[in-house]
Amino acid sequence: MRGSTLRRIFRDSRRPGMISLAGGAPAPEVFPVEDIAAASERALLQHTVDALQYGLTEGYLPLRQFLTGRMNGMGMNVTPEHFMITVGSQQAIDLVGRLFIDPGTLVAIEDPTYMSAVTAFAPERPTYVTIPVDDDGLDVDKLEAILRGGAKPAFLYTIPAFQNPTGVSMSVERRKRLLALAARYDLIIVEDDPYGELVFEGEPMPPLAALDCQMHGELTHVIYMSTFSKLISPGLRVAWVAAPKDVIAKMTFAKQGMDLHASCLSQVIVHEVCADGLLERHMPVIRATYRARRDAMLAALAETMPSGFRWTKPRGGMFVWLTLPEGWDSEGLIPLALDKLVAFVPGFPFYANGGPRNTARLSFANPTPENIRTGIARLGEAVRAYRA
Repeated sequence: MRGSTLRRIFRDSRRPGMISLAGGAPAPEVFPVEDIAAASERALLQHTVDALQYGLTEGYLPLRQFLTGRMNGMGMNVTPEHFMITVGSQQAIDLVGRLFIDPGTLVAIEDPTYMSAVTAFAPERPTYVTIPVDDDGLDVDKLEAILRGGAKPAFLYTIPAFQNPTGVSMSVERRKRLLALAARYDLIIVEDDPYGELVFEGEPMPPLAALDCQMHGELTHVIYMSTFSKLISPGLRVAWVAAPKDVIAKMTFAKQGMDLHASCLSQVIVHEVCADGLLERHMPVIRATYRARRDAMLAALAETMPSGFRWTKPRGGMFVWLTLPEGWDSEGLIPLALDKLVAFVPGFPFYANGGPRNTARLSFANPTPENIRTGIARLGEAVRAYRA
């Protein structure tokens, strides 16, 4: 097991006066506090037993029914029996690792990828085959070449929408080609989709799970996971998995040995909030807030960074991926940035098999636009100090 680099930087970023561009924490200004308070009261007074007693391992049935309607509205063909409620998406990732990975099992993974997925899989000791990403997301041609060469990964882990850490999204054309590959090579796809609805430009793209259902009539090759952490509150720790029923059955056995079930109180609160129509009312607020912060970061980077620096321009999500000039080491930049009271995450921990040292992840979700501009200015001072 390895400690999370991100968590260590979180500790440093709590120093007084520090502006953190490191974590992917939602903006506290968009927490629907009054709605959550009202839903909590209803949960305790009107659904006392459901909220305070033991519950089903699969999760609170009304919440799974709500998710069924929501996911079918996105083009899936699922029932409540296709769902499990988990303690955040991190538990869902951990469950996938427990079910599908033995020591030495080959796993296909994006390069770079979500570092905490690598942390979750690490105790199972997989072997990784890494697939590069570009501005259109996962390089499906590279994956096809690997599969054609005889590699048989247990699954592919991918974040197709506004990927963590790069912010890029897989094009619809590539999503369809990926599903065709999955059918041809009997490849399981683990689709992690915490950011898909945080779209600032255009409409959300169809999840891989929806395309899977359209191709086969039901979930066949995709294990889909998402979370309420980015839509309502991460503190409630409520997420979900939608998968073929036999996968959900095995996940149920594994979860029973972990914690029996996710917090019943949190699940009832989330359902009450959703049943009251919060998501429809609140999503425009979240999107407008994050779009303004994304725009502030992109403008500040353009004004501040010297030649030789490049960065992604995401159309949604929470992250910008910064590439420093060749020969630079983002880890060496960290102490200089912390001295200037700005924190970021170096890019190398996001590579499962090791990768370049000259990358960094910046998050625009949590700080205000003013703090983003100040933080990027401070980062520019650290860059000048590093170059000197």
